[in-house]
Amino acid sequence: MEALDIARWQFGITTVYHFIFVPLTIGLSLLVAIMQTTAVFSKDPGRKDAWTRMTKFFGSMLIVNFGIGIATGIVQEFQFGMNWSEYARYIGDVFGAPLALEGLAAFFLESVFLGLWIFGWGKLPEKIHLLTIWVVAAGTTASAYFIVAANSFMQHPVGASLNPETGRAELDPSEGSLLAVLTNVTTLAAFPHVVSGAWLVAAAFVTGIASWHMVRHHRRAREAGLESTEGADHHHAAKNLFRPVVRFGVVAMFASAVVLVISGDFQAQIMFKQQPMKMASAEALCETETGASFSILTVGGPDAFATECDEVTHLIEVPYVTSFLATHTFDAELQGVDDLNAQYKEQFGETVTDIHGDEVAADYRPNLFVTYWSFRLMMGLAAFSGILALSALWVTRGKGENARTTGSKLFQWFAVLSIPMPFFANSAGWVFTEMGRQPWVVHPNPDDPTVRLMTMQGVSSHPAWMVATSLGAFTLVYGVLAVVWFLMMRKAALRGVPLPQRDPETDELDTPTLSFDY
Repeated sequence: MEALDIARWQFGITTVYHFIFVPLTIGLSLLVAIMQTTAVFSKDPGRKDAWTRMTKFFGSMLIVNFGIGIATGIVQEFQFGMNWSEYARYIGDVFGAPLALEGLAAFFLESVFLGLWIFGWGKLPEKIHLLTIWVVAAGTTASAYFIVAANSFMQHPVGASLNPETGRAELDPSEGSLLAVLTNVTTLAAFPHVVSGAWLVAAAFVTGIASWHMVRHHRRAREAGLESTEGADHHHAAKNLFRPVVRFGVVAMFASAVVLVISGDFQAQIMFKQQPMKMASAEALCETETGASFSILTVGGPDAFATECDEVTHLIEVPYVTSFLATHTFDAELQGVDDLNAQYKEQFGETVTDIHGDEVAADYRPNLFVTYWSFRLMMGLAAFSGILALSALWVTRGKGENARTTGSKLFQWFAVLSIPMPFFANSAGWVFTEMGRQPWVVHPNPDDPTVRLMTMQGVSSHPAWMVATSLGAFTLVYGVLAVVWFLMMRKAALRGVPLPQRDPETDELDTPTLSFDY
C-alpha cells in the first residue's frame, strides 16, 4: 500500500473510533442537564430524590466518556500537520479558524464547567450548580457546530479565494470571510442532523441502561415477594427510579427522530445541488435517469462497485424515491455516476498532478460499494431505536398506580442490543459523507470551483513505512483505551444506584446522598 492509502486508513480508523465518544458526550450532557433540572424544580421530595440519583448515575458515565473523548480527539488535529501537511498548507488559513474557535471557546467552556459540576455537588448553590451542567451542554453543542463548520467547508467551500501567488486558499473579506464559513448553508443543514443524531445516541443509551435495571429490579421484586421489605424496595426502584427514565429516554428518541428526518431531508436536497456525484453514488446510479428508483437490495461485490458500476444489479427497487429525496418531485432527472465522471474529466482534467509531480489519470468516482451500503446502514441501524422506543412505551404503559414495569428478559436484552445501533448509524453516516466526497478532500463549489483539492494532493510525502508505523501504534493504544473505556462504562452502568434504606421504626424510605467515584 502507498502512503496515501495508509494515511487514509489511519485517519478513517482514528476518526470513527473518536466519534464513538463524541455523540454520546453531546447528547448525554443535555439529557443529564434535563434530569437535574427536573430534580431541582420538583416539589415532591421523592421525585426530587429519584431524579437526583438518576442525574448522578448517568453523570458518572458522562464523565468517563468525556475523558476518553478528549484523549482520542487530540490525535485528530495532529494528523492534519503530519500525514496531511499539503492539505494543511493549502487550506489551513480557513480550516484552522473554526477549529481554533472550537478549542479556545467551546472546549474550554465545557471542560471548565464540567469540573465545577463534578466538584460542586453540595458546595455550590443548587441552581448555580444546575447552571454549570447546562453550560457544559451548551459547550458540547457549540463544539459540534464549529467542527461541522470546518467539515462543511470541505464539502462546499465558501468565504475564501485562491491566492495565485502562494497557491493557498485564504479567507476573503469580499466573500464574507469567516462569517460566511460559519453560516455556510451546508453547515446549517448538517448541524441539526449531527446534533439530533447525538441526541438519539444518548437517548438510546439512557433508555437501554434504564430498561435493563428496570427489568432486573422487577424480577427481583417478584422473586423476593412484594410483601417483603426487600421486594418492596426492588419494586420501588423499578417503578419510581428507572421506569420514569425509560419513558424520558423514549420521549428524547422521538424528538431526535423528528429532527433527524427533517434535517436529513434538507441535507439530501442540498447534496443533490452541491455534490450530485455523491447523490448518484448513494444509489450506485450508473446512467442518468428520470424518476430514479431507490434500491433496497443490490447484488455486486466490492470490486464490481468500485470499478464498473454497470456490473451492479438492483434486485428490489422502490420507484421514484431517489428523485423525490433529491428534489421533492417524482420525475426529476438525476445524473449518473459515469456521466458525471465524464463531465468532471472535461471540466477538471483527464489527469491530475500528485504531490510527487507525476501526472496520473483522474477518476472522479467515489467507492460505490462503501457509499451505497453506508447510506443504507445509516438509515437501517437507526430503526433499532424506533423499535426500542415503541416496545418501551408498551411495557411501561399506564399511569399512577396502574403504571407498569416488566420482567421480560427478551425486552431487557433487546434494550441492551439497541444501545450501540445509533452509534453505528452515526458512524455509517459520516463514512458516507466523507467517502462520497472522494476523490476530493475539498470539493469544488459548483458556483466557483477555484478552491478545490484532491485527496492525493493533500497527503504528506512520507514513506509508507512511516505512516504504517504510526497506524500500528495508534491501533495498539486505541485498542487499550477501548478496553479501559468499556470496562469503566460497564462498571458504572451495572453498579446502578443504592436501594433506599427503610427506617425500622417509621418504615419510611431513607435515601442517602450519592457521591461520584473519583
